[in-house]
Amino acid sequence: MIMIDLNADLGESFGAYTIGMDSQVIPCISSANLACGWHAGDPIVMEQTVALAKKNGIAIGAHPSFPDQLGFGRRNMTISSDEARCYIKYQVGALLAFVRAEGMILQHVKPHGALYNMACRDETLAMAVCKGIAQVDRTLIVLAPAGSCLLQAAERLGLPTAGEVFADRAYRDDGTLVPRGMSGAVIRDRDKAVQRVIQMIEQGTVDSISGRKIPITAQSVCIHGDNPDALKLARQLRCTLQERGIGIATLREFI
Repeated sequence: MIMIDLNADLGESFGAYTIGMDSQVIPCISSANLACGWHAGDPIVMEQTVALAKKNGIAIGAHPSFPDQLGFGRRNMTISSDEARCYIKYQVGALLAFVRAEGMILQHVKPHGALYNMACRDETLAMAVCKGIAQVDRTLIVLAPAGSCLLQAAERLGLPTAGEVFADRAYRDDGTLVPRGMSGAVIRDRDKAVQRVIQMIEQGTVDSISGRKIPITAQSVCIHGDNPDALKLARQLRCTLQERGIGIATLREFI
């Protein structure tokens, strides 16, 4: 049986602001990427979301970012390798405290937003990020696109890895995501998004925004929790996967 992990970026509410539909999306996924307080989230939200994940039996991953709450972590920043390494240690360590308090195990790390996109292209930044992860826990799975600088750095350091794909994002010919500011970057048609995911899982390809069929490795599918259509997409995708005999499991179960 083909196995796939379904992940979503959650725990992104903070203070007086509610972002996403965490309590409704969580039952549809197998892994959650939890904000660590720098682009979103706060200690109360982190504690509540960890408890919610435990209640629903899903795995937890850290979702660290640049220190950019105003920009929701989606603005590029220039930082040193030591800063990147310590930023990761700081945020992963914070979430790890809440995870351990609930008697759970942290499964993976997936950088957020601009940090994720930059580390996927920049070898130096990718290595700094992975060194930070390794200094916290060498069993943590690094979640990022297959073939990216981020996964290559993880592999060089001997960290476990998983190839991530996106249900609701368009791809460029080089396999990177179309920037959010460009037309067509976010796929709004749920049927189209689900069909693309099935193609990625079963055929190992995806159609780029220019129409080219490019190779892709799908071990975990991301559904953005801040997408207004996230809940409907998660439910439809889960139902379709089950109908096609594709198993849904946490990364730890098959990586």
